[in-house]
Amino acid sequence: MPINAFQRIFDFGSKKDDTKNISSSDAIKRLSDVEEMLNKKQQHLESQIEEEKTTAIRCSKQGNKRGALMALKRKKKFEKTLLQLDGTLTTLETQREYLQNASTNMDVLHVMRQAASALKKTNQNLDVDQVHDLMDDLAEQHSVAEEIANAISSPIGSSDLYNDADLERELELLGEEEIKDDMMKIGPLPDVPIQTTTIKTNNQSEELRQLEAWAQ
Repeated sequence: MPINAFQRIFDFGSKKDDTKNISSSDAIKRLSDVEEMLNKKQQHLESQIEEEKTTAIRCSKQGNKRGALMALKRKKKFEKTLLQLDGTLTTLETQREYLQNASTNMDVLHVMRQAASALKKTNQNLDVDQVHDLMDDLAEQHSVAEEIANAISSPIGSSDLYNDADLERELELLGEEEIKDDMMKIGPLPDVPIQTTTIKTNNQSEELRQLEAWAQ
């Protein structure tokens, strides 16, 4: 890369050295400007290389060997410059990325410092013992509120109006009434044929006697 290009962008060689006062954002901006300029230069060199290549081919076909060789020499010179330019662009891109990362890290660090400072100021107004006392007070007030709610929801004189023995007796009577109601819903049982049962019983007795006789 030509030295005067750096001088134009970064003011190298000037009597006044302002590099100490330049910010990260300004440095990134200048690097981007140089990259843009070198990219344009790169495109121009590529175009010149193609032109010299075309010229060399044309001169060779016309039998102009000297003209073809001169075109090839210019082509080689442009290619060398282009190669150097590629290396310069790579260096600039790397430097710009480093600066961008460093700038991002500084921003993050600045925000973290602000957050730490704000947290420190907030914690200065708090005390661990005070927090524990507050939590104990809250628990006590919750207990009091629950007792009050239970007292309000309990019927007045409920213990005098009801007796456990009376309640159990009433529950037993309700159970008996429920059984009677179920029996009434079922209705009377159907009559069982007495004769059939008697015949079946006689048959079983006869079979039993026969088995006993056989066993003897």
